[in-house]
Amino acid sequence: MRKPVETWESRHRRLGRTTLIFAAAFLLAAALVVSSCAGSGTGTATIAVPTTTTIDCVAAGTCPDGPAGTQATATTAPAEAVGTYNGLPVGFTDDGYPYLGDPDAPVSFVEFSDYLCPFCGRHAAQTNPQLIDQFAASGQVRFVFRDFPLAELHPTAPSGHAAALCITEQGAALFWAMHDELFAHQSEWASLSDNSEYLAGVAGQIGADLDAYQACLDSGRTVSIVDQRVAQARQLGFSGTPGFQIVDNRTDEIVEVVGAQPVETFVTAIEAVISGEAPVAADPPEDKPDLPFWASVDGLTPDPDRPGYNLAGDPYRGNPDADLVVIEISDFQCPFCQRHTLETQPLLEDQYVDNELVMWVFKHMPLPFHPQALAAATAAECAGDQQAFWGMHDLLFERVDDWAVEPPDTVLVDLAGELGLDEGVFASCVGSRTALERVVDDLYDTSEVFGSTPTFVVLFDGWASVIDGAQPFEEFVAAFEEIPGE
Repeated sequence: MRKPVETWESRHRRLGRTTLIFAAAFLLAAALVVSSCAGSGTGTATIAVPTTTTIDCVAAGTCPDGPAGTQATATTAPAEAVGTYNGLPVGFTDDGYPYLGDPDAPVSFVEFSDYLCPFCGRHAAQTNPQLIDQFAASGQVRFVFRDFPLAELHPTAPSGHAAALCITEQGAALFWAMHDELFAHQSEWASLSDNSEYLAGVAGQIGADLDAYQACLDSGRTVSIVDQRVAQARQLGFSGTPGFQIVDNRTDEIVEVVGAQPVETFVTAIEAVISGEAPVAADPPEDKPDLPFWASVDGLTPDPDRPGYNLAGDPYRGNPDADLVVIEISDFQCPFCQRHTLETQPLLEDQYVDNELVMWVFKHMPLPFHPQALAAATAAECAGDQQAFWGMHDLLFERVDDWAVEPPDTVLVDLAGELGLDEGVFASCVGSRTALERVVDDLYDTSEVFGSTPTFVVLFDGWASVIDGAQPFEEFVAAFEEIPGE
């Protein structure tokens, strides 16, 4: 019985997520859940109303993560304000999370964020101030911050979060000052391999006691708290940043919004929760889904300024005018992806790609438990800058054992040399953030929708289905034959 192929809509029903109809035009009205920091810079709003009110270890009261090692009792536990920041009350929830706004507000806006995520920075600079002005000043919403640094994408972010938690020991007002400074000046510390001096400078700038701050850092106690909070965020189902929970403190009902959405999206969701109205989930349409940019006709259009890439920034081979499109979501260090590339892909190339029957597109999804996969994906993008993406793609899969070492950089430069690339230009590209950010864009485009690699999105005339896993050649042939109208 065949089971690896499913329609785009059933994929999202199976994932148990629903997308609410808002005034904003979402990329995936067919309940596509896209992780935040999306490649388009706009993200996709994901609103989910859970059927239960328990929240993993937090609701169970077993998460020791407060500034003093206290155990969490509930994400929305009442607290007393212990100061003010920009004229608003600030303090810590009973489970140790800093908040801004009325501690007795009927609604909590809980943000899971990473100080070095550029989309989190955009939310902090552009959207959050408007939400605070509209809802915190009126006492309707309490804003809560939760640490979720993604070390696999922003390696030095955890140290920024640990530093900010040391500041919490000196008061909530100082924390929010540190929070604002870290987001406002991301570019100044994002590229620092050792950011300790910079972070200490920010602590001094906001008026913190530097001796107490340094003693806290030296103890290492906030490092473990950051690790615990990252684990909790993942338990709650978050895989990208920023992510948000809008909590009705009167009923414990939760609405989730994923990504750095326009302010109107948040306002609509918050007002619905304040009014006590459960947002109405829409069933996915039965006909053609609304596809994200990277799977749309516009996104798949070849980029005239970058041969071999489409306008969504993804490399392709085959016929860009073909009716049939396959988007492969893959990880260079995944053994099943390797098996597909070495055993099945050559057959697909011979029958479909070389005969110009399909446009084959590649998107990166380096998984966090493959430690060198992100570097390999970056190397492929850098090779692409020299018109050699597919050559590097093939070498990476053929020679995984060679480059899956720590550090992989020297081997990756050697592979570039084998392809006849300019090694100096390649090494400079690998060491910069430009190619890395392109990989991160892909990762956030795909990681919440697709939980494993390889995964293949099959598109035909707006119709979409998904093939999971390293399936045999015959499975792809059967899937293509099932396409409506084919």
